[in-house]
Order: sequence, then C-alpha cells, then structure tokens
Amino acid sequence: MKNILITGGSGLVGKKITQKLESEGLSVAWLSRDPKKYTQKSFAWDIDKNTIDKVAIEWADGIIHLAGEGVAEKRWTEERKKAILESRTQSSALLYEAIKNAKNKPKAFISASAVGYYGFDTGDKTVAENEKPGTDFLAQVVVAWENEVKKIADLGLRTVLLRIGIVLDKDGGALKEMMKPPIAAPLGSGKQWMSWIVIDDLAQMFYFAVKNEKVSGIYNAVGPHPATNAELTKAAAKNAGKPFIGFGVPGFGLKLILGEMAMMVLGGNKVSSKKIQSAGFEFKYPELDEAMKGVYG
Repeated sequence: MKNILITGGSGLVGKKITQKLESEGLSVAWLSRDPKKYTQKSFAWDIDKNTIDKVAIEWADGIIHLAGEGVAEKRWTEERKKAILESRTQSSALLYEAIKNAKNKPKAFISASAVGYYGFDTGDKTVAENEKPGTDFLAQVVVAWENEVKKIADLGLRTVLLRIGIVLDKDGGALKEMMKPPIAAPLGSGKQWMSWIVIDDLAQMFYFAVKNEKVSGIYNAVGPHPATNAELTKAAAKNAGKPFIGFGVPGFGLKLILGEMAMMVLGGNKVSSKKIQSAGFEFKYPELDEAMKGVYG
C-alpha cells in the first residue's frame, strides 16, 4: 500500500502516525472539514452534513480511522454524551457508505477503538480481546463504534480494530494533565490499573497493522506491563523532575468536580497485549521506567 487516508489526522495521535507513515515512504492525506487549514494533503468531509469527497476514497489504498470527540475534554452532559457517541458511529457509517459506493475500494481499514470497551473498572483481572464488554457509558460507546466499523469488513476490506489504552506523551493526553500540578499525586486509591502505551509504540502499531496483511480483527493497543495509577504517576514525576506524594487526590473530590467522568480515572483496567505480540509486534518501550525516560527525553 502506498496511499493512506487518515481521519482525525490533526490530533495528537494522528500527527504522530502521519510522521511515522511518511518516514516509511508512504503518502498520507487527511479527511478534514477544512482542508485548506492544513499544509498536509487533505480531502473534505463533513460528518454532520453526511458528505465526503469521493476522490479521497478512490485515492486511498488504506484508511486509518481516528476521528471522534475527546472523552475527557468536557463534563459529561447528555448533550456531550451524544456528541461523543455520534462522532464515532456517524463518521464510521459515513465511511462505510463511501467505501461501499467506491469503484476502487481501499485494501485495508484500520480503526481506533478503546480499552473502555471492558468497562470503567475490571479490578485485578487481566482482560483480553475476547472479554465481554462493560455496561457503563463508555463501554457502550465503544461497542456501538466497533459495530459500525465491523460492517466495513463485510465489504471485503481487511479490517483491524486497535483498542487503545492510556497514551503516554509529555505534550498531550492524560500524562500532560497528570503532570500539570506542581506536586504529582495518585488519583483516588492509586491502586487502579492503567494500561499504557507510549505514543511512538502506538504509531508503530498502526504502521504494523497497515503493512502486515495477516493482521485482522481486534487487538489491544497497550504495552505488556500495566502499572497502577500510583506507580505510573511516580515514574512520570521522577522523569518530569516533579516531587511526588504518596497519598491520593480523594475520590469524592474528583466526583464532585468531574461528575460521572471521574470513573475514568478512579477505575482501571489490566489489559493484555499478548495477541498483538503473538502477531509479531515488538514494543520499543515495554517497561514503565524506560518508557518514561523515552517520553521525557
């Protein structure tokens, strides 16, 4: 494959994947509401208007689908919940229709998903891809999202779903937020599991899924060694040059501030990476200490 079309390409993960693919000699274009806004080659689409540039699909040998409203950016009102769900399901449905109607269909469709599939809190149990989904809001969002993506497999495309965990990058995402206070501290008990992956490894995993024709289906996009919230926070603080205190930010306080969204950080998942490793993927940063050293340079 030579030409890769990315939705959500201007985001933190999308930019890193774009850099990786281009460094490997692939041509990358984004789908955007405002293609003229970026220097990156882009095609137009509008999820709300259900429109997409047909040339984009004909151009693409493969599609990487990352688009979706951020789940941690705003408090979860009913309106916000609707936006989180529909930004994923409607964008996937729009891509399905465009691919179905295309004369020259892409060969592969690689979609983001999330470990939120398993539920807010699965305790100390290690969960794999065949685990049943959770019943909370985010789990149901991921189920609906994945169901829309699975329809694309019925069109004859090799389809891959990567259930992404906590992405480690000092310039964005959860880690940046965790290191904002002058003193780092665990959240709640600090004992909840965080299944993490360094952003460089995640970009490499998407490239691996693009180039490896034997990779198909659902894979957990997490590192091989999950850490507790306290362990991860302490390791980050050490490499960010911040003091760390062992007692956590009280859970009830987080619930007052964040509402239902607090369950994302007070709960946790211990997620297995064995399936993607069995497919041949090798992590550059498998251990937490070396991961944090890599993240903070």
